[in-house]
Amino acid sequence: MVPSHRVNAHAGRFDPRSHDLVHDPYPVFAELRAAGRPVWNDDLGMWLAARYRDADAVVRHRGLGRIYQPRLPEELWAGFNKLERDSILGCEPPKHTRLRGLLGKAFARGNIERLRPHIRELCQVLLDGIEARARDGQPFDLIAEYAEPLPVMVIAELLGIPDSDRHLLRPWSADLVKMNEYERSPAQEAAARVAAAEFSAYVHALAAERLRRPDDDLITHLVQAEQEGDRLAEDELVATVVVLLNAGHEASVNCLGNGMVALLSHPEQQRRLARQPAELAATAAEEFLRFDSPLHLFERTAMADVEIGGVVVRAGERIAALLGSANRDPEVFERADEFDVGREPNPHVAFGGGVHFCVGAPLARVELETALRSLLERYPTLSLAGTPVRRPTFVQRGWSCIPVTV
Repeated sequence: MVPSHRVNAHAGRFDPRSHDLVHDPYPVFAELRAAGRPVWNDDLGMWLAARYRDADAVVRHRGLGRIYQPRLPEELWAGFNKLERDSILGCEPPKHTRLRGLLGKAFARGNIERLRPHIRELCQVLLDGIEARARDGQPFDLIAEYAEPLPVMVIAELLGIPDSDRHLLRPWSADLVKMNEYERSPAQEAAARVAAAEFSAYVHALAAERLRRPDDDLITHLVQAEQEGDRLAEDELVATVVVLLNAGHEASVNCLGNGMVALLSHPEQQRRLARQPAELAATAAEEFLRFDSPLHLFERTAMADVEIGGVVVRAGERIAALLGSANRDPEVFERADEFDVGREPNPHVAFGGGVHFCVGAPLARVELETALRSLLERYPTLSLAGTPVRRPTFVQRGWSCIPVTV
């Protein structure tokens, strides 16, 4: 056991602000796993758990928590800090248990499965919109015209966001998630402050409207739960809706985009999936989640001294589960660096684990399977029409543009 982080005061070439790491983190992940235990990163001031067994322990250990601490000055960031403080992602039981309980029924697998036919209809609508250009061999952007609008449409309908307002959601979300990265510009910070204020005000107003005129949607459910004594405070309701809108489409966009670039870069796997889209869509979706995960880092704080993988994380110290690294660990995954649309078993940790296992995982899976199957059934010979453009972010890994053609 390593009693002090001073013994491990290195972390290879791991710098989430580095262009090289954002472009291809997997060689560095392999170096970190080779250390055989979590390593300390002086620059970030935290431990890095790169092996599967260690990352899995981090997301499950009850001695490690998502302890809210204002990361930014309150006088400038009151709105953003409030969203973090009252978010289901930023708290622990009993508050987390109460918030998750309010969402559990809405995101139960049975309820989500009933959405599958409608999600397929939405996929067909989006594909119809690019049909003429695709059949003429003209390129289109798989992100902007398919991967991005689909999950926005789904989560907005689930929550009850009016059609006329849905164009506001993606820009707000994109501005907010940049605050999770380790390098951001003053302009990005200013945009995040504005987005936090506008997003919060919008949800406040919509919740008030649902209180006056209930509808058959999740926001109404949350408002009524508050009224029925679940003690869901107004700020908690706003933070819950915002995080659902963010997480409900940000990860889905990135997962479909990452997976499609991988698929189109492995022609034999694409042909295999195109031959059996109905049979392989589910396992292919899981491989999309594993091979190039949409979330690469999940940070926790030790509430007491905790041992993870042979090192002691002292109370108050932070440790990050490197989910993208864990999902390429050869101790768990045979041919870990190979892309296999039929991979079984596939015990990836892309959705985290423990009490913070992603509440929206059933919805994300149905969306991904349906979007993938619909796309490959319509365009089995889809191919890249240029070089995809990588988003310059490490934590939320994805592409901003994927030009494709049929």
